[in-house]
Amino acid sequence: MTQRGLPMKKLVLLLALVWAACAPQPAENPDLPRWQQQAQNVTIVRDDWGIAHVHGKTDADAVFGMIYAQAEDDFNRVETNYLNSMGRLAEAEGESQIYRDLRMKLFIDPVAMQAKYEASPAWLKALMDAWADGLNYYLYMHSEAKPRVITHFEPWMALTFSEGSIGGDIERVNLRELEAFYGHGPVTAPAATEGGAPPEPTGSNGIAIAPSNTVDHHALLLINPHTSFYFRSELQMTSDEGLNAYGAVTWGQFFVYQGFNARAGWMHTSSGVDNIDEYLETVTKKGDAFLYRYGAEERPVTTRTITVPYKTGTGMVRKTFTAYYTQHGPVVREQDGKWVSVRLMQEPVKALTQSYTRTKATDYKSFRDTMELHTNSSNNTIFADAAGDIAYFHSNFIPKRDTAFDWTKPVDGSNPATDWYGVLSIDETPHLLNPPVGWLYNSNNWPWSAAGPDSPKRADYPAYVETGTAETPRGVHAIRVLEHRKDFTVDSLIAAAYDSYLPAFARTVPPLVKAWDRTPASNPLKAKLADQIALLRKWDFRWAVDSVPTALAVFWGEEISRRAGAAAREADVPVFDYIATKVPAPQLLEALAAASDKLAADFGSWKTPWGDITRFQRINDNIDPSFDDAKPSIPVGFTSSRWGSLASFGARAYPNTKKWYGTSGNSFVAVVEFGDRVRARAVTAGGESGDPASPHFDDEAGRYATGNLRDVYFYPDQLQGHTERTYHPGEGLNSKK
Repeated sequence: MTQRGLPMKKLVLLLALVWAACAPQPAENPDLPRWQQQAQNVTIVRDDWGIAHVHGKTDADAVFGMIYAQAEDDFNRVETNYLNSMGRLAEAEGESQIYRDLRMKLFIDPVAMQAKYEASPAWLKALMDAWADGLNYYLYMHSEAKPRVITHFEPWMALTFSEGSIGGDIERVNLRELEAFYGHGPVTAPAATEGGAPPEPTGSNGIAIAPSNTVDHHALLLINPHTSFYFRSELQMTSDEGLNAYGAVTWGQFFVYQGFNARAGWMHTSSGVDNIDEYLETVTKKGDAFLYRYGAEERPVTTRTITVPYKTGTGMVRKTFTAYYTQHGPVVREQDGKWVSVRLMQEPVKALTQSYTRTKATDYKSFRDTMELHTNSSNNTIFADAAGDIAYFHSNFIPKRDTAFDWTKPVDGSNPATDWYGVLSIDETPHLLNPPVGWLYNSNNWPWSAAGPDSPKRADYPAYVETGTAETPRGVHAIRVLEHRKDFTVDSLIAAAYDSYLPAFARTVPPLVKAWDRTPASNPLKAKLADQIALLRKWDFRWAVDSVPTALAVFWGEEISRRAGAAAREADVPVFDYIATKVPAPQLLEALAAASDKLAADFGSWKTPWGDITRFQRINDNIDPSFDDAKPSIPVGFTSSRWGSLASFGARAYPNTKKWYGTSGNSFVAVVEFGDRVRARAVTAGGESGDPASPHFDDEAGRYATGNLRDVYFYPDQLQGHTERTYHPGEGLNSKK
């Protein structure tokens, strides 16, 4: 006891408090009261899968809460997407990213974006303000979050990433040629695929089923984006202003990119449209200025100084470029002595408007109204609603052009006839509404089979609306599971989405078997391959984790594609048609022998089941993932979409592995039924959280690998008994108190 009877512990505590009050305090962020007030308008409910269900009084409140929740789940991916969209990756990753950043900065000018933000309608500015506030509040409340570059988000930044696709139009500009032009060096050799093997297919599946073809007479929608894993989060955002959207949200964006609301749903796939054009510019130098020819005129090439900071071991360094522009767009390369400029869609305010407003569309008419903005660029869209309407929209941005030119190649920029003349309307592009067949789909293939016999006709449209020249194995497969059926349910549409048939092998394996049959007994391959051929002869062309023929066929398919791919491209014949009809029998068998040897060398026997080879593993949240054969992994039955598998798993071996690990393909899968109440089931690759310590880092992995979709908790009553925690932003786990 002290002299006055105060306990020593209390005296020490009192002195500590007095000292703390007198000590210098960090300045409180002046925005904090505003953030805290808005946070009280937002409720985040985390369900038992860790998925955020965010409710705000206003749409802006919902945006504030959903981006805060995204940052909680994986701030690194949020920031990285904006480092990429603003051309700031080199500030985090160094010199190797200089020309990637330059490419973005040619199109994305912060000064111009700030002006576009200021000129935006008040409602959209309010959403962008809330977006920036939500991220900045997260950073304030989470001192453990260490941004690599962006320590403060500005509202205009949302305009730099407004469309949602995994590879935006700008990324189609070739980096090697860009570096050669602005770096004044030779074009470096491309990273060739080994022996001509085709690259892993990208893209997605979307299917809509009309009420006439379903048991309960409700429209059904399959939402199945094929992207790199963990590219999008899954969440729900609602407000008292009528917002109620659920689905896949690209990290850092404030709208549901592929998903549904209580009355309608939408799914985007990649298109084969030609909607980006290159122009050969005739440029001359006069004094210190460059001029380019346009008709009878010589117009000045405009310039802009672009600075790219990049990280080094001793600090930040800057590289400065003089960028050149014609009326068509920035100059990005040189060809045959001419500068090449590129023109593409650049409407960030309209694109962000369309991306957000479609989430509130409740029927075909209101959804089509959003499509009239024509800024969904290269995406096709599959639509379904509670009124029973189903629709297919082809690429939403297609410039109207003179069909006398071949737009797949650079055109003469000096010829005014190569100008764009507006944009094709929805009715001028391949479009379907309620086809009599009762279904429609797209799997990144051409639209000419989108509804079987009721599909758009190629002859009715300019060649540039679609560059695909043949049906794809996935297209063949989709028609196979959709036609002649009137009994679809949620469960049977899920089953169709995971149907195990592999059309590419149904096309190519029979010629392989026939080649063996015709080979003389004296040929050593006859005996060496007898058992393999016996298995393949009986195979039903379906994948399964315990299937040896699947593994044998895939390894053979990889090998024969490497050997025949270049010749197929030179002959302009689809590779599987070429393998089936043009490759000599000895080459088919030699590839099978090589595949058998590869299986035996890597796995001990060519009789290795497919599931022992192809695995799902998530051991960290690195954007460039790593894998380890010694650590746990899960077998996956479905294959690359290259072979026609609708459920896609893009896997390969890595330098330190024998097993094949997936990094792309099915990333989010949902099947939605639109009745009086929407009903949905879904699965996300791995799990919702990017934190390896979280139970939701990989809690969906088993369901993902087997196609066992879980129930979606869309309505508040469905969350009862399935809620982990409820909180306002700033009150979540790990937040400052």
